[in-house]
Amino acid sequence: MKRKLVMATLSLSLVFSTYTVSAETLSSIKEKKEKNRSEQTEKQGELKKNQNQQDHTLDQIQKLESSINKTLNDIGNKKESIQETKASIEKLKKEIDVLKKRIKERDALLKERVTSMYESGGAVNYLDVVLGSKDFGDFLDRVFALNVIAEQDKAILEEHKQDKESVEKKKGQVESELLSLNTDLNELEGLNQKLTDQKKQKSALLAQLETEEDHLHDHIMQLDETNELLSAQEAAIKAEIERAKREEAERKKKEAEARAAAAAAAEKARAEAAAREKKQSNSGGGSSSSPAPTPPPAPTPAPAPVSRDFIMPSQGIITSGFGNRSAGMHYGMDIAQGGSTVPIVAAASGTVTRAYYSSSYGNVVYITHFINGQLYTTLYAHMRSTPAVSQGQSVSQGTFLGYQGNTGASRGQHLHFELHKGPWNGSKSNAVDPRPYLQ
Repeated sequence: MKRKLVMATLSLSLVFSTYTVSAETLSSIKEKKEKNRSEQTEKQGELKKNQNQQDHTLDQIQKLESSINKTLNDIGNKKESIQETKASIEKLKKEIDVLKKRIKERDALLKERVTSMYESGGAVNYLDVVLGSKDFGDFLDRVFALNVIAEQDKAILEEHKQDKESVEKKKGQVESELLSLNTDLNELEGLNQKLTDQKKQKSALLAQLETEEDHLHDHIMQLDETNELLSAQEAAIKAEIERAKREEAERKKKEAEARAAAAAAAEKARAEAAAREKKQSNSGGGSSSSPAPTPPPAPTPAPAPVSRDFIMPSQGIITSGFGNRSAGMHYGMDIAQGGSTVPIVAAASGTVTRAYYSSSYGNVVYITHFINGQLYTTLYAHMRSTPAVSQGQSVSQGTFLGYQGNTGASRGQHLHFELHKGPWNGSKSNAVDPRPYLQ
């Protein structure tokens, strides 16, 4: 009786311990979910700020592109003006050549006149012409002729002077205009280079912001996935608690039924023994000294079958164990075997936490277990196709989950199996080497 009381006390203690651990785990999961939500809010704020910066940068780039297009248009106009001015210069060069030719001819004529005047004694020649007239009419003709010659000389000198001034003026105007146009062109090309450099900087900033946006999206998606997993773990743990309660109630019921059956059998045996004793007493007149028959011994209970908490989740060889390797920490073990249908089974009874496709794990199943008052989580990754079980499903040890595959971040067909002593978390701080639990 005392032994039964001790066993019952230990059983109750184990149950209460299980529920206490579960409550603590659920509380921890809730804290992690709140922390994740807080981080999500923070990252959403960063994402909004990033998108606003992108919008502002895009607006600046559009303005720069508008300025660059205007500057390029101005550069084109300046180049056209320069071409026109150069054409004008070529035209002026031809005009200047004509003027220079005329000036050269006048220079020759004037030199000839000066030489003639020098040789004939200058003004005396004019006097000789006048005095050599035959009559008054001839005199007037000669005076008129001399006036015409003098006027022509004067006109030639004036035209010569104007042509020279015109040449210098036109040459100066054209050169000044060409210099101004080239200066404007250089300034516009400098402005264009500056605007182009600014656009490159803004484009580089935009590319950086887009990269940051991608990282923020990835981070938020990871937080979403982690929150979904935490919520699923929370539901799975509650389901496992209910399963543990049901199993405990069923165990108690069977124990009570067994005790009742044993008591009934003992009572029946006592009644039968008493009946036999009375019958013998009556038949022997009460003087018989024969001893009462010994009741048959109680049957020896069959030994309980040997069970393991965890079994191998798949067939094959272990190609990579738990621990550090060149690519970093390996938080589980890899089991590989050739063939297109190598089955994967649940290592222990429990509740399916999640069954979905992950970018890293591929087709993956998480299962939550309560074994001897301890919470465990097992993970089965890189399955060939969609898992055969679904979230929230209760599974028994050995339940078929899927086939070995090569989905997600995988290099060849295998099962990546993880065992976590406690709930799964992103840092995998609860991961343990599965092999000691499977041997």
